Amino acid sequence: MSEDHRNKRSHSRNARRRSRELALQGLYQYCLNPGDIGEIDAHIRDAPGFDKADLEHYQSLLIGSVHNIEALMKQITPHIDREWNELSPVEKSVLVLGAHELANHVDIPYRVVINEAVELTKTFGGTEAHRFVNGVLDRVAAVVRQAEISVQQAAE
Repeated sequence: MSEDHRNKRSHSRNARRRSRELALQGLYQYCLNPGDIGEIDAHIRDAPGFDKADLEHYQSLLIGSVHNIEALMKQITPHIDREWNELSPVEKSVLVLGAHELANHVDIPYRVVINEAVELTKTFGGTEAHRFVNGVLDRVAAVVRQAEISVQQAAE
């Protein structure tokens, strides 16, 4: 692999990570104070480093998560061991974001989606929250990415 190709992949990975961080911040705001997603989006776009994000991925994550939040919560709820309202706003936001990405971005391997959600939780969540998020998204992936997981298990 050429040096140029490695640099482009690294930039793409970093841009996606930044888009996830920003979408998480927007979804967190929305979870705390459901309101006009356009206002939240405008506020996030003013954040430092927004220009380093993958704009298309950011928009898909934030807008898609908010527009489908009820369905995503229903998809997640069977896999949690407590009531939805007992989750922290960060846990809720990361789980919704991760579930949206698992369901709608099949071009991204499910393990990458889960790992990125875990990293977001380590950065923004409580001490052990990343373990909870990992377990829940693993179970969500088993449902929404069943075919991908089966192929990967057969190859191992």
